[in-house]
Amino acid sequence: MVLLCLCFALNSLYAQQNSAVAIIPQPVKITESGGVFKLPETITIQAPEDAELKHTLSFLQERFSTTTGKAVNVAANAELAAIKLQLLSTPDGIIGNEGYHLSVTPAGAVITANKAAGIFYGVQTLLQLLPKEIEGKEKAGDINWQAPCVEVTDYPRFGWRGLMFDVSRHFFTKDEVKSYIDKMARYKFNLLHWHLTDDEGWRIEIKSLPKLTEVGAWNVKKTGYFGTFSAPTPDEPRTYGGFYTQDDIKEVIAYAKERFVNILPEVDVPGHSLAAVASYPELSCTPGADKYKVGSGNPFIDWTDHGMVAHLDNTLCPANEKVYGFLDKVFTEVAALFPFDYIHVGGDECAKTFWHKSAAIKALMKKENLKTMEEVQSYFEKRVLKIVEAKGKKLIGWDEILEGGLAPGAAVMSWRGEKGGIEAAKMQHEVVMSPTTFVYIDYMQGDAAIEPRVYASLRLNKAYQFEPVPEGVDAKYIKGGQANLWTEQVYNMRHAEYMTWPRAFATAESVWSAKEAKNWNNFTRRVEQHFKRFDAAETNYAPSMYDPIFTSSFDGKGQLQITLATEIEGLDIYYSFDNSFPDRFYPKYTETVTAPKDAVMMKVITYRGKEPIGRLIYMPLDEMKKRAKAKK
Repeated sequence: MVLLCLCFALNSLYAQQNSAVAIIPQPVKITESGGVFKLPETITIQAPEDAELKHTLSFLQERFSTTTGKAVNVAANAELAAIKLQLLSTPDGIIGNEGYHLSVTPAGAVITANKAAGIFYGVQTLLQLLPKEIEGKEKAGDINWQAPCVEVTDYPRFGWRGLMFDVSRHFFTKDEVKSYIDKMARYKFNLLHWHLTDDEGWRIEIKSLPKLTEVGAWNVKKTGYFGTFSAPTPDEPRTYGGFYTQDDIKEVIAYAKERFVNILPEVDVPGHSLAAVASYPELSCTPGADKYKVGSGNPFIDWTDHGMVAHLDNTLCPANEKVYGFLDKVFTEVAALFPFDYIHVGGDECAKTFWHKSAAIKALMKKENLKTMEEVQSYFEKRVLKIVEAKGKKLIGWDEILEGGLAPGAAVMSWRGEKGGIEAAKMQHEVVMSPTTFVYIDYMQGDAAIEPRVYASLRLNKAYQFEPVPEGVDAKYIKGGQANLWTEQVYNMRHAEYMTWPRAFATAESVWSAKEAKNWNNFTRRVEQHFKRFDAAETNYAPSMYDPIFTSSFDGKGQLQITLATEIEGLDIYYSFDNSFPDRFYPKYTETVTAPKDAVMMKVITYRGKEPIGRLIYMPLDEMKKRAKAKK
């Protein structure tokens, strides 16, 4: 089976390297057979009467009718149909529940699958074969509506193909969450990890605990750099935020299900719980918690080489029995809402500053023979596991839940690199790989001179190197992987799109496509074609892969040396030091340059041939000097 998969993957790679076909994620096997299929004036779609296919059909109808202006009909039996969707009566053992076969000939397109999910994914591939205008929001002009003739066999490498969307730091409406689901489903993601609670907002209605949304969903609106804001004053209105009613949640779940996306809810405890503590101060063991307010992005934790130092207690107290009654109510309602098998309980970044001071914690440690604060958190996690399992769900948490002893049956989401995932897998626990190294899409994706400032960077090239199965780990314990969009610095949906794409393309390919077939140059060629599709769809994305990479140093004479590179092939770099605006008639970068002694700014732009392709970047030379000194 492995050899078959590798052969399919290499055939697919060869085909895509030598054609205009640009499918993301790359199919297991694709063979071009020559010729084209032209959409007829009246498009007939043949499909079985199946409830799970209802949305797929309406989606396909909407795409064709909106952009082509052609008439579109659906029939259960239509031998001359241009597009045929077929569920196999005898299952195909190769493609599984989410795979499909797609055959495009001059006579039409046929998609076959074992399950409706496979048909849905086959439809996404078919649409990617059509002109980019198929993604538009209105009738296109004079377009030659045709697709190349191909034979595709495709199925996912992993069953867990996720994106995490943080709606706590900044609130995103129900319709915005739906739009995020729409886009991720188009690229064969099948799981939305919904980060619903944090210090800055509690976003899910819990009917038995109304203050969680009456109080916990609202803070003071701040604009600037999250984590540096001034503390809110008493007269500033706490009107920024929002939450989802349980009816909203049900609506989003149903919407996602139509697109074959599961939703993993996260209630982040015991840390990251300021919104909960502000709503119900009795959940704390710290005096003065009744004065706490929901966070507004103002700092209250110092990050040091030795860990975290909290200036207020944003944790639920493990020694407080009221906490477990509270969580029982929360998880009772969460479990009833979400059909997915797992509930995410957070467990990350729990600042234990106030636990060290707590008499209640000390008494708990003595009673339970707990030696460290990590064991105190482990005690908490094990009790939470029992609550979650009592609701018929499985528990998954960030890799900190390993510290102090992992609860039996708990699954681990490894974010602090791969170490936690490797450790959990070797203990025979289920693992989802989500390491900051490759999939934290809240990080900057280009140079800080042009990107919104965040404390770390993750370029597309690095994101594409994500491999969910670490070396030496039994793959059967790796459920899959996901990318995470934290939104401390993401204020609106356009920016959320900018941060997600194209790096989510890289994640999609890492969790769907065969490992052996990945090829950076081939991938970026396809990404560029999908940029054009996003332009047609009016979806935002980051063009950062076109921007140059800056490095600097000092030579033996103390002169500033600047080296430039490009992330993708085939680009030329032009620059200026004289404060004017470079184009292709300016000096072309060919080797390390020495900055003129009194220059203050380097301006740089990339071209492909005669066309500018990158953004004009202003790089202060003081910044280059600072980076050069930091390297010494």
